[in-house]
Amino acid sequence: MTEKILKIGTRGSDLALKQAHWVADRLKEKNPGMITEITVIKTRGDIMQDISLATIGGKGVFVKEIEDALLRGDIDIAVHSMKDVPVELPEKLEIGIITEREDVRDVLVSRENRKIEGLQKGARIGTGSLRRALQLRNLMPDIEIVPIRGNLDTRIKKIKTDNLDGVVVAAAGMKRMGWGKRISQFIAVEVMMPSPGQGALGIELRKDDEEMKDIVSFLNHSSSSIEIMAERTFLKELGGGCQVPIAAYGKKRGDELALRGLVGSLDGRIIVSDEVRGNSKDWEELGKKLAENIESRGGREILEEIYE
Repeated sequence: MTEKILKIGTRGSDLALKQAHWVADRLKEKNPGMITEITVIKTRGDIMQDISLATIGGKGVFVKEIEDALLRGDIDIAVHSMKDVPVELPEKLEIGIITEREDVRDVLVSRENRKIEGLQKGARIGTGSLRRALQLRNLMPDIEIVPIRGNLDTRIKKIKTDNLDGVVVAAAGMKRMGWGKRISQFIAVEVMMPSPGQGALGIELRKDDEEMKDIVSFLNHSSSSIEIMAERTFLKELGGGCQVPIAAYGKKRGDELALRGLVGSLDGRIIVSDEVRGNSKDWEELGKKLAENIESRGGREILEEIYE
């Protein structure tokens, strides 16, 4: 690969660029002399930042244009945040690599560095995630959720510009940007379950590109991959995307995989959750079983009401 330029496609957000550069650096460490080029591709989700994700099509709005470039051969690989990747991919593409997961938790960045328990009644909290909004409303029914989108730094700045008491974002993004000191509180997964795939990067490539698979294979993290594939199976079985508040969290310990998930009503009043455990090699069956359990306990009615 010393003569060929390996082209990496990504979104143009501050965090996406940081993540793409991280992948490029690991590739060059493994293959001295390799030349990499990062291609910034504007997606519909980046352009239409004044409209909610649920309105403009959910998770796919952050990847479609990048996938089109991959299919055309304009880029060799694409780097995504796994929580942004739809469960259905184009036939000729695959997520070939899932990197080691960062911190899966959500965090609060707040005015005066307050914790959730210290927020005033009627506090204005910014988030563009239905999943976060659901769990915040369930935790604090009197909270005011303010929809926000944009770059990570832009969202944090809205605390001042939009007179918010705080914003809730992913811990992984804050850590990757080196902004750990700006975090007011890490929210335990028992309080706020993460999005399927949260904290890990996915490398998407063409299924028939065996050379590229060999080049990037060292970046795959087996345990993280199993956890996230189980979460995405659960999500797929429920037909979920950004239009529905769905959370999932898998944790592999030894040969066992514990998989938790939840579905809730948009107003936060109803949450249906469950957990399954089993051998990690049965991750797909566990994902399906969890979805069945949640559907049978009232999750199906919640989903049908939202979809209608």
